[in-house]
Amino acid sequence: MKQKWLFVGDSITDSGRDQDSEGLGHGYVRMIRDEMLKKYDVEIINKGVSGDRITDLEKRWNRDVLSVQPNVVSISIGINDVWRQLDHPEMDQVMPHEFNRIYEELVEKVRALGAKCILMEPTIIEERIDSIGNQKLLPYVEIVRQLAVTYDAILVPTHTVFIEKLQKGQGTLTTDGVHMTEAGNQLMAKTWLDSCLDKLV
Repeated sequence: MKQKWLFVGDSITDSGRDQDSEGLGHGYVRMIRDEMLKKYDVEIINKGVSGDRITDLEKRWNRDVLSVQPNVVSISIGINDVWRQLDHPEMDQVMPHEFNRIYEELVEKVRALGAKCILMEPTIIEERIDSIGNQKLLPYVEIVRQLAVTYDAILVPTHTVFIEKLQKGQGTLTTDGVHMTEAGNQLMAKTWLDSCLDKLV
């Protein structure tokens, strides 16, 4: 039976999937699918939703993830958990301790299915290493790294590689500091494939 690999996250994962006849969007998920098609027969499913924080994933986890019975679940979340602290400080915020608690519960549910878990570091907020967004993002990135160790999940070091690009002065990875350009999506897809493929097939 064909394996199902499910990608879940926010707008970076979503990437216009509702306007795409294949439901994949036009970002890194499609690029990964296109690369996979060259050698492997797997079903790629995109369940990204624009604006999502970890609390939103929690609400839709049973419907959008567990009910699909995927073999692999790739999670990319955390940007909006921090960004909302900057652009909507009046909202109830998801602080690191809550982010960690909910994320851990979601990973445990995936493991209970017998599915493989892939955890992607949240990327960047603004193409400046010292931006307030990137500073506030660091605890969330560290939580993802620690969860990957604790649960023997595959870690995709997307924050790390984006910061390295910025350190080298190789910007224009985002259109607005968060959403990906073609180059940003290509970097996400390459980092995912380099981190995951030999562990999955």
